[in-house]
Order: sequence, then C-alpha cells, then structure tokens
Amino acid sequence: MKRVLYLVVLIISFASCKKETQNLSVITASQIYPLAVGKVFIYRLDSINAVNFGAALQTKSFHAKDSIESTFLDVTGRTSYRIFRYLRDTLDSQDWVFSATNYATVTNNTIEYVENNLRFTKLANPVSYNTIWKGNSYINTQLPSSYYFMDNWDYQYQNIDMPYTCLKGILPNTSTVLQQDYQVPQSGFDASQYNEKSYSIEVYAKGVGLIYKDFLHYIWQPTPSPKFQDDSWGIRLNLIDYK
Repeated sequence: MKRVLYLVVLIISFASCKKETQNLSVITASQIYPLAVGKVFIYRLDSINAVNFGAALQTKSFHAKDSIESTFLDVTGRTSYRIFRYLRDTLDSQDWVFSATNYATVTNNTIEYVENNLRFTKLANPVSYNTIWKGNSYINTQLPSSYYFMDNWDYQYQNIDMPYTCLKGILPNTSTVLQQDYQVPQSGFDASQYNEKSYSIEVYAKGVGLIYKDFLHYIWQPTPSPKFQDDSWGIRLNLIDYK
C-alpha cells in the first residue's frame, strides 16, 4: 500500500512540474526590441571624447530622437527597418537636426543593427542566461582596424525580466546585454600607470526596446606624455520617452 501511495505522489509531482514548465514563457529578442514603422524614441545622449591633446575625456550632451521611418529589403532579401536619428540641445531650444541613418534587421534567431557602417548582432534568441553569442563577428577587428578592441566579444544576458530605472522612470520587465567589461588595472583608473578600459552594456525593456546604453573605451598612456589615445571615446543613451 505504501508503495502505491508513493507512486501516486510521484506521478502527481511529475505532472505538476511538467505543467509549471509548460507555463514558463520564453522571452524572444523581438519581444524586448519590437520594431514597427512610426515608433519614436527620445534619449539623452552623452558623447565622450578625448580633448586637449588627450589630457582629459570630455562629455557633451544632447537629446537624440530615433524615428523608425520605413522598411526595405536588404541585399539578402530580409526585411529591415530604416531608423533616422536627429539631435538637438538638452534644453530643447533648437530644432531637430538630422544626424544619421541606422538600420535594424530581424532574423529567425537574432536582431542585427547597423550603425556607422558597423553591423552588430545586438540580440539573440532565446533571451536566456545560457545564450552567449559573438555580437561583433561582422566587424573587422584586425589591426590596423580602429575597432581592434572589439575583437571576440561574448555578448550575454543579465538581469532578465527585471525592473530598471531610466530617465523615463521604472520599467518593469527589462533584460540587460553585457557586451564587454574589461579594465586594467582592475582596481580602477591610475594616472601613474597604463590604463585600458572597454565597457559596454545595453538594456532593453519588453514591449519597448532599447532604454539604456553605456559604452566606453579608452587607453591611457602615462609616458612619455600622459594622455588618452585618440581612439578613446564613449556614448551613453538614456530613454526619456517613447511612443
């Protein structure tokens, strides 16, 4: 009798676990970056560059508007989205000025994004802690390419389906993509010695899209004249509003 009861409990437990597993929803890249013509995103954009012959890093701030303007077929026949970027001052005292055209393409397993003629694989399916991909594989990272520091980056998801606070407010269902986190020395910046940093993350909200981006790359040479290398730069995007 005890054996029969044990088998009954085991069967019920297995059925319950199977039901719970079936009810778990799988998040896809298209859910956290839904593309549609007419969508508009307003960001605060911080542009970081070396100034004064590399003596310091300077940040200039703007408001950026990304407008999904239309679709087209790329050279392989895939539907892609044309995204116009406009800039203006942070006080919104001037008119929007056209800045660039970017492109996003949805494939069966990824979302690609072309910016400054560089093609990134921004997202991959499924949105899972076990999903790791080479997000910069389309980029020439071999010297003398100025993008050498982007070589062999492993993109991976963090903080899946968690809240995140941006300028828009608290968005409840977000996922972070850690693209790179490299720093020498690991203790932090030290002007007396060689420093190198490559840090890049992006945060996407379910049903919204990109809500935060933080990218920074620099190399500091302490000798013969202390300075940041010319290719030291960064960009931050922080979502203000969207529609």
